[in-house]
Amino acid sequence: MVQQEWMGLALGDLRQLAPELSLVIAFVLLIMLELFLPRKVSRDLIGWLALAATAIATVFVLYQINPPAPVYVLGQSYRVDDFSSVLKLIFLIGTSLVILMNLGHGHSLDDDAENKGEFYYLLLPAVLGAMIMVASADLITLYVGLELLSITSYILVGIRRRNHKANEAAFKYLVQGGISSALILYGMSFLYGISGTTVLNEINVSVQGADTSLQPMIYVAFFLLLAGFGFKIAAAPFHTWVADTYEGASTPIAAFLAVVSKGAGLGIAFRVFYGVFYPLYSETGNSQLQGDVFLTLSILAATAMVVGNLLALRQKNMKRLLAYSGVANAGYLLVPLATQFTSVHTSNFSELVYYLVAYLFMTIGAFAVVMMLEKKIGAGLIGGFSGLYHRAPWTAMAMTLLILSLAGFPVTAGFFGKLFILLGAVQVKLYWLAIIMVITSILSYYYYFRIVRQMFMHSSEEEEGDTRRAPWTLVLTVWVCALTGVGLGFYPQVIIEWLQSFFSLGMDLF
Repeated sequence: MVQQEWMGLALGDLRQLAPELSLVIAFVLLIMLELFLPRKVSRDLIGWLALAATAIATVFVLYQINPPAPVYVLGQSYRVDDFSSVLKLIFLIGTSLVILMNLGHGHSLDDDAENKGEFYYLLLPAVLGAMIMVASADLITLYVGLELLSITSYILVGIRRRNHKANEAAFKYLVQGGISSALILYGMSFLYGISGTTVLNEINVSVQGADTSLQPMIYVAFFLLLAGFGFKIAAAPFHTWVADTYEGASTPIAAFLAVVSKGAGLGIAFRVFYGVFYPLYSETGNSQLQGDVFLTLSILAATAMVVGNLLALRQKNMKRLLAYSGVANAGYLLVPLATQFTSVHTSNFSELVYYLVAYLFMTIGAFAVVMMLEKKIGAGLIGGFSGLYHRAPWTAMAMTLLILSLAGFPVTAGFFGKLFILLGAVQVKLYWLAIIMVITSILSYYYYFRIVRQMFMHSSEEEEGDTRRAPWTLVLTVWVCALTGVGLGFYPQVIIEWLQSFFSLGMDLF
């Protein structure tokens, strides 16, 4: 009988885990391929094959969209539903763009060009870790995915071994990342001690019906998890690593951390905080705990918005500016978590996904433009954008579209993403949080439009390093991101209606 149960589980796992297994198989094959192919041949070939692997995984995820019911595999610890499938699509698209922007660019890992094959195939377990995180229905599976993403990210940040800034960035990221992982694990241990289980839904029942003597332990668990997840999404005050890490890492890796790693942290925070602290069963709900949890999330969102935008104002390095912009955007993306589900507001997930998609394209596009200019501007100073319109007008136009979306200028994806989140906050009467969103968004115009002013209103005396020499894959990435940001702004209903056509709150989240 044991043998029959195992065989049935294995068959179900193989079918439901096709996206994840395709990445694992590709990872192993690419490692073996690099060993046997000549180094000059293997670099870009491995990149294209890694891109093909993400495309295959994307097809498998699309096939899993809109199942009749959530599917549990691996002993009920892994859940395949629309919540996880939509986020997996976002991670795979983001990883594909990161791979594409690096293809054919021989200077992205200039001092360690021999590591270029490793750059491509290490992205596969990294995105696999993000996918495992958002599909976890169990704390142990969640932690495995978290560490898989974290460890590969540490390696990717420090892959330029001869670059002192990369070494420093990797060390800081490793130390603070290890502390955040320890905080998450410690918080999980409290939840396990309270409930005696690692399954999220079962923990919810124990937490909501816990005796008052256990309330302090529940709050300690929440704040430990909040601190750990806050680090993963780079939300202030847990953001101290982000600027140095983005500056020291190669530009494609910085883009990966800004989008995929942040998105994974947001996805699992959504799953855990609602799966554990939100009353799934009204008769066992703890209204005081619920109120305190989501008030704290609101405060964290507000803090990230204010601190991120204020720190971005004084930046002269483009990567550091984008890092602090990411801190502010982490605050905007936390608002859908903080607003809760109510009878008048059930679109939290749609708001999060729309803005996360917009953030993906506008952030990767901005990093791609920075990558175009890196050879010329050296450390990536904003002054390197001076006169870009006169040197490369099309690149300047694409960057302008990306900046308009980042700033939330009307008729862009960034504008509608913030608008949907703002309206959600107003619906649940979080007026103070909505006001902070508006003020900080207006504040961000200063440092975003400073870049536009550099491109159009300043002239550059140097004409070397013309950005028109950039590889076509990098140019394609820039324009895909820029045009998609504009297109989503003109047709914001495309993603919203697509999500609403199959996403069910009760079935796909709870």
